[in-house]
Formats: sequence, C-alpha cells, structure tokens
Amino acid sequence: MDDDSFEIFDLRVEVVGPADQAIYCGAHLGDHFEVRGEMLHFPPGQGFSMYSLAAVLPLLAAKQRATDPHDWMSTDSEIACPDPHCPTRFRITRLQKRRFSHSQTTAVPLNKEPS
Repeated sequence: MDDDSFEIFDLRVEVVGPADQAIYCGAHLGDHFEVRGEMLHFPPGQGFSMYSLAAVLPLLAAKQRATDPHDWMSTDSEIACPDPHCPTRFRITRLQKRRFSHSQTTAVPLNKEPS
C-alpha cells in the first residue's frame, strides 16, 4: 500500500503588543490558542474575539504548510487587530509538524495520475 501521508505544522496564535497601551478587542497579552490539524484548542477559561479570529483565520491554513524561505508567509508572523484603534497584534508561530493520512482526512481518492 502506498504511503498517503503528509505533514503540516501545528500553530500557536498569541496576543502580543505594547504592554503600555489599551487593548480594545477583549484580549490580554499572552492569550493564545493552538491549531492542531483543523482543530482550534483554547486553554480552559480563555476566549478570543470573533473579530480577531476572523482576521487570523484566512492565514492559518497557509501557515500550516511548508513554504519557500523567500515567501513572505515564511517570514511574516504578526497580524494586526482588526480594530483600527487597538494596538494589539496576533503572532502566529509554527510549532512541530504533525503527520496526517490523506485517506483519513477526505473522501476524495488520491489521484495517482499527474494532473
């Protein structure tokens, strides 16, 4: 049987920003969540603004994949809070790689022919 596995990075998204300025998005410095596969994992009792989450979500799938070292996705890691008056930033950090099986993540069969 052919190996249908692939690897993607686990991620940590953490609230960072100037400690001496007001935060308006309900976050606290150091608040975070992790992405493992397609699942978001929050520490007990900690929330995350849906507006802040909306700013970060479009980048998570790309940050999980290996990218060329010259690609901005490889080097840029901070996202601005969507509130223009809030100085908060959200740092996306790649953690360890996690291995998945194609056949366990989709019902679509793996194409054996080059496309």
